[in-house]
Amino acid sequence: MPTNDPTIAWVLDRAANINPHGDATIDLGTGERRDWAEVARRVDGVASGLNSIDLDRGDRVGVLMLNSARHLELWFAIPVAGMVMNDLNFRLATEELRFICDDSQVKLLFVDETFLPVARQLRDSVASIHTLVWVGPGTDAPHDTIAYESMVDTAHVELPELESEDLVAIFYTGGTTGLPKGAMLTHRNLTANALHMGLHARITPIDRYLHAAPQFHLADGALAYALTWAGGTHVFVPAFDPAATIAALADERCTMVLLVPTMISMVLAHGGLADADISSMRVVLYGASPMPGEVQRQALEAFGCGFAQAYGMTEASPLVSWLDEATHERGARGEEPSASRLRSAGVPIVGVRTEIRRPDGSLAEAGEAGEIYIQGPNIMRGYWNREAETAHALVDGWYRSGDVAYADDGGYLYIVDRAKDMIISGGENVYTTEVENAVYHHPSVAEAAVFGIPHDEWGETVHVEVVLKPGAELASDELIESCRERLAGYKLPRSVVIRGAEDPLPKSGAGKILKKDLREPYWEGKDRQVG
Repeated sequence: MPTNDPTIAWVLDRAANINPHGDATIDLGTGERRDWAEVARRVDGVASGLNSIDLDRGDRVGVLMLNSARHLELWFAIPVAGMVMNDLNFRLATEELRFICDDSQVKLLFVDETFLPVARQLRDSVASIHTLVWVGPGTDAPHDTIAYESMVDTAHVELPELESEDLVAIFYTGGTTGLPKGAMLTHRNLTANALHMGLHARITPIDRYLHAAPQFHLADGALAYALTWAGGTHVFVPAFDPAATIAALADERCTMVLLVPTMISMVLAHGGLADADISSMRVVLYGASPMPGEVQRQALEAFGCGFAQAYGMTEASPLVSWLDEATHERGARGEEPSASRLRSAGVPIVGVRTEIRRPDGSLAEAGEAGEIYIQGPNIMRGYWNREAETAHALVDGWYRSGDVAYADDGGYLYIVDRAKDMIISGGENVYTTEVENAVYHHPSVAEAAVFGIPHDEWGETVHVEVVLKPGAELASDELIESCRERLAGYKLPRSVVIRGAEDPLPKSGAGKILKKDLREPYWEGKDRQVG
């Protein structure tokens, strides 16, 4: 029996109904601009095309593409067709992509020109993949593919009736701890999160959102659905680049952008913001990790607009908590408690509950660290073909995040980190974010990662790896002396690795610095590893 709960189809229908002739997509990679009526027509064509070839309801359909307006169309066309999207992280190695496609039994793969060689390798090595669809302007597709634009022109066929518990997508987690797991997300999950995102980000039809973060990442997807529901405008750059991002914000009068702290640092290091007119900007959304205090101060000044932080995870579709613009504004002025709460991930969003629990399952007190448990309509159905992992993660209606945090007396969440991002040196606790804040005060530093490395006497010592701004020079002892002004002696870095601008720190698909990869060489063969 069909339900009256919203589905992804509702999201696009509303945009086409309330703002049919308003700007829907502006693709700076191709120069194409479309209104919402045209986007809705194109999505119907692709969904009809999917139902006219050798696919069944519930089949998995892969996407391997850079950012583009057509990429956004697929976020609607695939679920509207009654199929399940698997948007692939193109930063993964081919072997990792092969595992994901085989695990989820992808049958058809949408691919753009950039990744066509990889897609052919996947088709030839994954038995389930039988069709490649070439995504780009025009119908002159490579001989072994179907042209996307030909599917756009497919005559309408009757599409399946969607229900809120139908799967929309399988999103694979980063795989930093073993094999990737596919989180199964439903129409209910993703529409709930889109509503939450729209409410907290105060999205309206006049908003113009720049897709600078990769579209394969669910954080961008939550904003994509929320903005579409409001009938706003999507602006696309093919991939993040500081200069292209600044130009797009200015030229297209964007009001919103999602960046992770490392991207913000790169934009600041570029220096182009000072000469760009970005007065249209309303808010910069950021996530993946807290922003170091000095970077935050510089960013608030350089962008001249509001900032808001989102914390979440794939399994929560992804939004869990929100640190609003007002807290950032008051905190930047030094007002308490806002200033202290800038280190937090905010409070749980409307419609979502969180609890901090001890290892025995009891509730932790305010200020006491424990595991975050999450409950709400945004929580995944489970992991694809992973019954044991699903049973471990979903307990009595709650999702066990694996993240360690504490809450203050106002309910603000402070993420200690999945890897317990704390160094214990000589019995003293050193929080890496505190050291990173001090490191970022040096004007030559563009990126920094602080972590503990083994020491025979103290257990661990503080180690920092930094990337310099283009043209900058810095000696290790100079950086340590700079930190001495802001840190107690036991918190000072004892060792420093300095990288040039051409040698960035390793990052996940979400743009988060992979400290695990940096730590591994130091801890190889050791009995204990923090993180």
